Amino acid sequence: MSSTDLQAPVTTPTPFERLGGEPGVRTLVDRFYDLMDLEPAYARLREVHGSTLDDARDKLFWFLCGWLGGPNHYIERFGHPRLRARHLPFPIASVERDQWLACMYQAMEEVQVDPELRARLERSFFDTADWMRNRAG
Repeated sequence: MSSTDLQAPVTTPTPFERLGGEPGVRTLVDRFYDLMDLEPAYARLREVHGSTLDDARDKLFWFLCGWLGGPNHYIERFGHPRLRARHLPFPIASVERDQWLACMYQAMEEVQVDPELRARLERSFFDTADWMRNRAG
């Protein structure tokens, strides 16, 4: 057996780890919802969320932790995410999709997500957000 056989395998950090674990994901989610609440450009998206964003903040944080390769907080609380089914009661057309994406992209930029990771997440977020549309337009 050579000394290289005894070395630990090289593992690539998950997006969750690259964001800084739970504190990093929480920072991203909080900035996302702060922007949604403050920026007029996201007004239509904000309308869909009701009077308070507290529940949405927690649910997105829990979901993203698992989706990014960390703990499955959302699944432990609610079971399978069933994203499209859970979002059917909310009108989501291209305008809401585009505002959600712009808000998330701005949040990632402001919390200084690594550019390579950010590009990867932008593609994944677009695919998911586009799939969530449930209204024409």
